[in-house]
Amino acid sequence: MSNQAALLEMKNITKTFPGVVALDKVNLQVKQREIHALVGENGAGKSTLMKVLSGVYPHGTYEGEIVFEGKPCAFTDIKQSEKTGIVIIHQELALSPYLSIAENIFLGDERAKYHIINWDKTRDDALIYMRKLGLHENPSMPVNKLGVGKQQLVEIAKALAKDAKILILDEPTSALNENDSEHLLQILRELRDQHHISSVLISHKLNEVAAVADRITILRDGKTIETLQVERDSGGTASISEDRIIKGMVGREITDRFPKRNNPIGDVVFEVRNWTVYNPDNPERKKLDQVHMIVRSGEVVGLAGLVGAGRTEWATSIFGTYYGVHISGQTFINGKEVNLNSIPKAIEQGLAYITEDRKEFGLVLIGTIKENTTLAKLKKIARGSVINEHEEILAAEDYRKKLNIKTPSILQLAGNLSGGNQQKVVLAKWLFSDPRILILDEPTRGIDVGAKQEIYRIINNLAAQGIACILISSEMPEIIGMSDRIYVMSEGRITAELEGKTATQEEIMGYILSN
Repeated sequence: MSNQAALLEMKNITKTFPGVVALDKVNLQVKQREIHALVGENGAGKSTLMKVLSGVYPHGTYEGEIVFEGKPCAFTDIKQSEKTGIVIIHQELALSPYLSIAENIFLGDERAKYHIINWDKTRDDALIYMRKLGLHENPSMPVNKLGVGKQQLVEIAKALAKDAKILILDEPTSALNENDSEHLLQILRELRDQHHISSVLISHKLNEVAAVADRITILRDGKTIETLQVERDSGGTASISEDRIIKGMVGREITDRFPKRNNPIGDVVFEVRNWTVYNPDNPERKKLDQVHMIVRSGEVVGLAGLVGAGRTEWATSIFGTYYGVHISGQTFINGKEVNLNSIPKAIEQGLAYITEDRKEFGLVLIGTIKENTTLAKLKKIARGSVINEHEEILAAEDYRKKLNIKTPSILQLAGNLSGGNQQKVVLAKWLFSDPRILILDEPTRGIDVGAKQEIYRIINNLAAQGIACILISSEMPEIIGMSDRIYVMSEGRITAELEGKTATQEEIMGYILSN
């Protein structure tokens, strides 16, 4: 690896915004036939660096030099960088859901002559790229019929169709289950080994970084800290540990990734009995089947399962029956049966739900931190229809300090915050509603290890205050490390109830697959 030629060099890249140095003489070198991981905490400069590379921030708006295949580059837009062979696949997939796989692969680069699309060639060429990635579906199938993992492969097929020489993948596995994630990583290995395509992998999942990367560049506070060479033994085990990567990212060792919790656990606060829900798109199909669950005061209960097991459907059907049809079952708070059939009623009863997609459902991105903080329960700071702005400011400032939201002002737009700080604003919004039961759906998805630990501490503090917490997560170590008890869900049913202290990943996976 050390003797391979450099495919891409970014030299002394400096990018400033008003009052902020986002990148400070950053250097990145990617070699031919290499998987190069780019890691760092939220706000470290990873996305900014990739926007410089792709031409989103055009040449002339930054200092430094980009050299690709030995030639200096001065990209003014994305089309120029793609034409050179640099293709970025963003975390939010850029697919047109109602177009076919083939149409998406060649979108903007249609197989056409004299403005007439050759559909036979479109289909045949699509099959070539699909086979490279192990996609065996009909190329005429609409992409919205595919799972998220296969949609991610369609994005990669789009990149290959643009003759990509280097793929930039931004959090490609953040929404994937374990099997789909491993399949995607194997695709990157095959693209490297069989097709000589290099990749830059941006990821907060450090176990995946250690598993697949040839080298790892660490950014911190807009600076290049170090580049680590990864060696592997005969069994494929990496010479670089997750703890070693974390030390470079945060500047210190994190000895206890899941902070201990010693608060007493009280009586049952929330109980769900025989909860059954049918799919709104197919009312004959049962999505949740006789789900029973209890949560006690001060307890963190984990809900484990694969993507599609019904965990989010359970949460959204409980929280104001937002999801599902033909819903039956009972819900009890402090032993009293309650009606949660609308979101205002659920909030009034002390239920709060932090959604897995903070950008689409959790925040008003064009609203300020102040406005988002009070959004779930405006009547606390309003007299009639008039908001008391002084009280709103005090509330927002209070939660900014309590949750350590890193921002110069509560008047900052939520869309301008890092992922970890956005998640803290979502937490602030729901804590302002005075919840007794808090459902957290993938609360650390897409945020870095330092911000994750802060979220864990916040959850522990909430449990210490007697709030009953339900944690939905696709990361097994997180479920085991944070939960007092764990319910395992598979195909809409609870298949096991385990003690958090003694549960293992193998045991949980066994119950997931036993259904």
